[in-house]
Amino acid sequence: MITPTKLAPDSEQDLLFMQRAIELAGRAEQEGEVPVGALLVKDGEIVGEGWNRPIGSHDPSAHAEITALRDAAAKLQNYRLPGTTLYVTLEPCPMCAGAIVHARVDRVVYGATDPKGGAAGSVFDLLPSDHRFNHQVDVDGGVFEDRCRDQLRAFFRVRR
Repeated sequence: MITPTKLAPDSEQDLLFMQRAIELAGRAEQEGEVPVGALLVKDGEIVGEGWNRPIGSHDPSAHAEITALRDAAAKLQNYRLPGTTLYVTLEPCPMCAGAIVHARVDRVVYGATDPKGGAAGSVFDLLPSDHRFNHQVDVDGGVFEDRCRDQLRAFFRVRR
C-alpha cells in the first residue's frame, strides 16, 4: 500500500472550503447517494460544486468530483481549469483522477482516504506523483479526515 500525502491544511481557507464540501456530501446523502461532496475554487471563489449523483442521474461517471468539474467548466466556458483547487470529502478514484489531470486542476484537497480505490496515494498513485502524465497535481490529504470518514461510515451503517 502506498502512503497517501498527509499534510496539514495550507490555510483557514482550506478548512472553510472543505466544510462546504462536507455540506455538499450531506446533499448527496439526502438524495440517497453515497455522501461525497466536492467543489472547485479559483482565485478564492467557488466556481463549481458537485455531489455524488450516479444513482439518481443513471450515470456511472456522476461522482462528486466529475459533477463539480462539469459545473465549473460550464461556468468558466472552458474544459481546462488551470489555477484551481478541488476540495473533495473522499480521496478521488482513478476515473476522477484522470478527469482532474485532463482538466489541468492544480491542486486537490481531500478529507478521508479511500482504502479500496483511492488514486491520490492510498491505493493508486495517479495524482501526486505519476510523472507519465503531462500535468502534475499537488495533493493535500486528511483535511477534516475524521468528519469525512464518519459521515461515510454512518451512511453505510444505516444501509446495512
